[in-house]
Amino acid sequence: LIAGTNGKGSTAATLASILETAGYRTGLYTSPHLERVNERIRINGRDIADDDFARLYFHVDAKAGALVASGALPHPPSFFEMLTALAFVHFAEQKVGLAVLEVGMGGRLDATNIVEPLLSIITDISLDHTEWLGPTIDAIAREKAGILRPNGTLITLPQHPEANRAIGEVATALEVTAINAAAYMPQTAIRSSGDSHPPVASVLLDGEPLTLDTPLPGAHQHRNVALAIAAAVELRNRHGYNIPNAAISAGIRDTRWAARLEYFPARGKRPAVLLDVAHNPAGAWTLRAALREFSPPGAAAPVLLFGCMRDKAFLEIAQILFPLFAAVVVTPVPSPRSASVEDLLQAADALGVSAHAVASPEQGLALALNLTPPDGLLVCAGSVYLAGAVRRLVAGPGAAQ
Repeated sequence: LIAGTNGKGSTAATLASILETAGYRTGLYTSPHLERVNERIRINGRDIADDDFARLYFHVDAKAGALVASGALPHPPSFFEMLTALAFVHFAEQKVGLAVLEVGMGGRLDATNIVEPLLSIITDISLDHTEWLGPTIDAIAREKAGILRPNGTLITLPQHPEANRAIGEVATALEVTAINAAAYMPQTAIRSSGDSHPPVASVLLDGEPLTLDTPLPGAHQHRNVALAIAAAVELRNRHGYNIPNAAISAGIRDTRWAARLEYFPARGKRPAVLLDVAHNPAGAWTLRAALREFSPPGAAAPVLLFGCMRDKAFLEIAQILFPLFAAVVVTPVPSPRSASVEDLLQAADALGVSAHAVASPEQGLALALNLTPPDGLLVCAGSVYLAGAVRRLVAGPGAAQ
């Protein structure tokens, strides 16, 4: 069970890939989805089939309706609760050996937290969803530490002092065994661009140098990879799972997790495109740090296509990102929670940045591509939903994720 503000999806996908490579039938539950809701529920890398999804959705809905009618439930479950139950039923029917579950939001009250996890993993914590989780990192960390169990196992990394203190206090009170994944941090740079011959990283595991060649770009992925390795080692050493070093290395290499600094090289007259799901200030800083790896010294400033949710800290995200770009195009995203282009234009105007407004991601992509020189770089960021809409247009329908 994996909670955190940023990196939990990448950590989950990497760990699931390791377990699949080791020969275990592995369920993976993540959220939100990029293009199709089926993506949230996977077994050994394959999305749940449409027929299974439909059948199980009606099954869960009927059970929920009966519980509401009997008074056992006070109200119908939320969409996320429905999908969580659907995923659990699917994993049970398909007899998965292990399930890797990404917490939706928070931890303590999240629908996924009904399970009794073998391992509780907490990724990096920052300010996000403050209206629900609390206004401070301390408060948010305590909510996420709600996935810990008495005498259970925690895997995490040192991070913000407030988060460290809050997680440590909860873990101590529950007499949790805490594992610091810092020992598994890669020792050299991980893949950082669309280069077909990137440097690989390595880590010493049981005295054996382990090659780590992750397809997920960005130095921040070092931390997510370390958490996944620590989890695999713990499952091997304490729970009897057969996960050899070779499976860890190959699983990391074969991880697929789209729209995380996903680079599409220039093709014909279309410039290179970089997709990222950065949707909070911490994610925006990570994207900002990675941009220099995709835009070499002397290259023209890139163009930004941006859209986000209205409940996100878009003013702060704009401060972090907008001034770096030669042009900014703002768009609504395909969600009822989308920030309006008027609000995004005001954010740009407050920074002295001239931005173009469009009515849809499709129009935004067309305009942004037109503003980007053939040898330039177009960056799309701000929302998972925007990344999904643009990826469908750039990579083509049905492209592997």
